[in-house]
Formats: sequence, structure tokens, C-alpha cells
Amino acid sequence: MIWRRAAVIGASGGIGGALADALERRGCETIRLSRTAAATDHQIDLEDESSIANAAGQCAMGGALDLVIVATGVLQPDGRPPEKSWRDLDPASLARIFALNASGPALVAKHFLPLLPREGRAVFAALSARVGSIGDNRLGGWYGYRASKAALNMLLRTLAIELARKRPDAVCVGLHPGTVDTALSRPFQRNVPTDKLFTPADSARSLLRVLDKLDPEDSGGCFAWDGQRIAP
Repeated sequence: MIWRRAAVIGASGGIGGALADALERRGCETIRLSRTAAATDHQIDLEDESSIANAAGQCAMGGALDLVIVATGVLQPDGRPPEKSWRDLDPASLARIFALNASGPALVAKHFLPLLPREGRAVFAALSARVGSIGDNRLGGWYGYRASKAALNMLLRTLAIELARKRPDAVCVGLHPGTVDTALSRPFQRNVPTDKLFTPADSARSLLRVLDKLDPEDSGGCFAWDGQRIAP
């Protein structure tokens, strides 16, 4: 797939930066957005809708986008460890992780989906996680992260249904990047086999290969780095 113009939200992070680098190597005009404006082209804050709207307006000046990737996510909001028990549940922590992992990407979709072309293939994707699968949850724990990613998956599915009516050639999906050697996963890598711990560059290449092959029939799904569809 030849991507012409892309926006990567979260481009100052490990996976987001690697995705932006990979797209640029393909010759795609790539707009980098992150909360840290100095590190990217435009500033965007997923907890501030006016910031998201402003970033979308800036991107719109250059024309349509055929790829939008939300490469953001948080596992330990405010430094709190993932919950191992219901005793660890905290309302403020839950609200923050939902704001960053679910509500934020949904608001990005609100303002960026209108920038996709009305005709022709285009993709909106957000980083999800296999642990957001309700059917695949056999270990428990990590309440906030699991629930916020499950919520993200439902939001993407619902967005995909509406998107199909307005832009029938477009695709809206969640992506599971695998366990990637970034700050998010570093405290939890001890038991990860070496061949299952990916560099950001490896993960980015795999995710783009997945996106290359998706078509409108795949819209609303969640796909792993190897192309496997993840159960809801």
C-alpha cells in the first residue's frame, strides 16, 4: 500500500516515532503530533478536546489524510501500578486511564475521521492490546488497562459502523503491537521470551504490513502485529 499523507498521534513515543519513521521511509508525507510539541510537528493533548480540534484543523490545511494512527496509551497513570486485586481499584486512576486509552482516541476520531477522503482507501487505527479482549481474559488483574482497552475496541467498532455509511472505502481498526521494548512495558518484560519482545522499529514494520492488507470488510476489528484477528 502506498500511503500519501498520514498523521501519527503520539509520535514522540517509541512505537509512534517508529511508525512515523517507517512511513517517511516509504515516501509518505507524515505529520507527527504529540503532547510534547517541541518533539513533533504539532501539539495535541488527548485530555483536552480543544487541543485535538486545533490539531485536526492544522492537519486539514494540507488536504485529506489517508492514514491516521493513534499510537498512544498508558498502563500506569500517575505512576500507580496496574491493579492486581479489586482492593486496588481507585476511581481517580480509573477515570484517568479511561480518558487516555479510550475517550482520548475517540475524540481524535471525532475530529480526524472527517479528514479522510470521501472516496478511496483510507485507514484510522488506534493502538489497542490483546488484554482488552474480554473472551481472551483468563488471568484477571490489570483492571483499568484491560477495561479501557476493551472500551477502546467497542468505540472503534461503533465508529467503524458509522464510518462505513459516510466513507465506504475506509477502515477503522484497533492494533495490538505485541510486547514492545518501550517505557510502558519495561517493568513487565522479565518473563517475555526474547523472540516475543520487539523493538519499536520491528513492531512498526509489522503493524504497517497489517494495515497494508486490510479492506473495508475488516473495519471494526482488532488485529495483532502478525495479522491475527483478536477476539472481542
